[in-house]
Amino acid sequence: MKRGPIARALLILFFVGLIAVPAVLTRVSAHRNKTHDSAESAMTRYGFHFTEVSRQAGVNFTHHAPVLDPKLASIMPEVASMGASVSIVDYNRDGWPDIYVTNSREGTMNALYRNNHDGTFTDVAPQLGIADVNKTGTGVSMGAVWGDYDNDGYPDLFLIKWGRPILFHNNGGKSFTDVSEKAGLPKWMNANTAVWFDYDGDGKLDLFVGGYYNENIDLWHLKTTKIMPDSFEYAKNGGCKYLFHNLGGGRFDEVSAQLGIKSRRWALASGAADLSGSGHPDLFVANDYGVSELYVNDGKSFHEEGEQTGVGFAPKSGMNVAFGDIFNQGKYSIYVSNISESGILIQGNNLWVPQEGQSGSSLHYQNMARDLGVELGGWSFGAQFGDLNNDGNLDLFLTNGYVSLDRNKSYWYDFAKVAGGNSTIIGDAKNWPAFDGRSLSGYQQKKVWLNDGAGKFEDVAQAVGVTDTHDGRAVAFADLWNRGVLDVVVANQDGPLLIYKNTVNPQDKWIEFQLEGTKSNRSAIGAQVTLFWNGQQQIQQVSGGSGFAAQNERRIHFGLGKNPQIEKAVLRWPSGEVQTLDHLAPDQLYNIKEPE
Repeated sequence: MKRGPIARALLILFFVGLIAVPAVLTRVSAHRNKTHDSAESAMTRYGFHFTEVSRQAGVNFTHHAPVLDPKLASIMPEVASMGASVSIVDYNRDGWPDIYVTNSREGTMNALYRNNHDGTFTDVAPQLGIADVNKTGTGVSMGAVWGDYDNDGYPDLFLIKWGRPILFHNNGGKSFTDVSEKAGLPKWMNANTAVWFDYDGDGKLDLFVGGYYNENIDLWHLKTTKIMPDSFEYAKNGGCKYLFHNLGGGRFDEVSAQLGIKSRRWALASGAADLSGSGHPDLFVANDYGVSELYVNDGKSFHEEGEQTGVGFAPKSGMNVAFGDIFNQGKYSIYVSNISESGILIQGNNLWVPQEGQSGSSLHYQNMARDLGVELGGWSFGAQFGDLNNDGNLDLFLTNGYVSLDRNKSYWYDFAKVAGGNSTIIGDAKNWPAFDGRSLSGYQQKKVWLNDGAGKFEDVAQAVGVTDTHDGRAVAFADLWNRGVLDVVVANQDGPLLIYKNTVNPQDKWIEFQLEGTKSNRSAIGAQVTLFWNGQQQIQQVSGGSGFAAQNERRIHFGLGKNPQIEKAVLRWPSGEVQTLDHLAPDQLYNIKEPE
């Protein structure tokens, strides 16, 4: 019987397949065995290992970058290089962390992944009214932070945008209502960062928002291409920094200038914590194209002391603010990410460590990033502190990678030419050379720096399973499965949302605290917990926003190591109330309400 060419080809493929399939199965089996072996090796050596589980968890989200005015087409990869963000929230108060992520192209949808308690998540943003927020003419999302501004028990959502910012009121976890107009928010801003905090201690959450591009610029309808920074080191033509004072009744008053916050540097990240020990939360702002700013809060106004404290010593490209007690001494260090490209530009990341005997207006920091091994992180963006292996020391997870296009072509040479120009050249987008598909610090390896407890950090990312090379932006920590370990969620620019599920050696213990304010704001944002165990201490706080375009879970997580002897926990509430908890046991979650 004669066979045609297609039939003969199929027959050949069939017989080849009989040979090839076992070979493929062998390779798959070998890969699985290798993965299993590497996980076991990481567990043995480092005490933890990550597995990327987004698809298994039902999360299939891809971020889309903005598409702006055609006048910017030649450098669109650079000007539209932000917008991927992630924030953790228990929006329905069921005791399980949920995940909110942003999209940044007109017409795309944001997502709120509700935790189903079984290892999976379901996007409920459309039915709750917080998905379709990137409508044409209203701008696009750059980030989100959650805080219960009206103290009704449910966290509300502030959506950071290049465009019309939105404040959503949470209606008992069943829906959200846009209350921006009543709140008195501006009609337009080009912001990349925001943080909830109660700066005046009145029990109501206030809101800081940091502008990037000038708020008079509509990036989709440009009147001029002179929209870029006027300097690569001391740019002061960026957006406004806003401080919205919560008046109650859903209304806010913008008070930045009268309280001493007048800068127009290009803000990319911000964080609030009581760094000076005054009992009032201070404000730290990481600025692109310039120096960082530290606004010390005296309870009545803010005083910018970046230069005096050391953190504003040198201009860089600040893109992250994260606080961590890395030496277990009851003091916060501050991590600010910048740019490093071997052989081209080494700004280096900053780890600002407070110096002994300094407090109040004489607060002073020393950059110890190089000494501790966390200086070089590529083109760095979001970073967070957290005890990833529960050994009692805070580790550091860093995302990086700027624009990943053609691997064999680099934009760095042209980028350097622009950076070296005068303000007239730098400030006009039409003077910037076209990207033409070239990469700029693309395809970079993320960093997972493990704190050895003796003053050094070791990068273990590849060994513990963090191997992706997407353009990372935001990273957030949460105990997603309520197991007493910190899982990691990473938002990638023009890339997938990744969920790294953490497996930790069960011999290393933990303790967690879920706080609720009464006299203080109900979210307990700004509350501090200092845990004393095994002759040491560590301080952590409930955060209203941390890192780059991110927010961690409000629950506070401490790793304790093996055989911990817990002495006590001292809670300092934003109201000033101090509470001591005794008789604490490891491997427990404590729900604590502020004493009336």
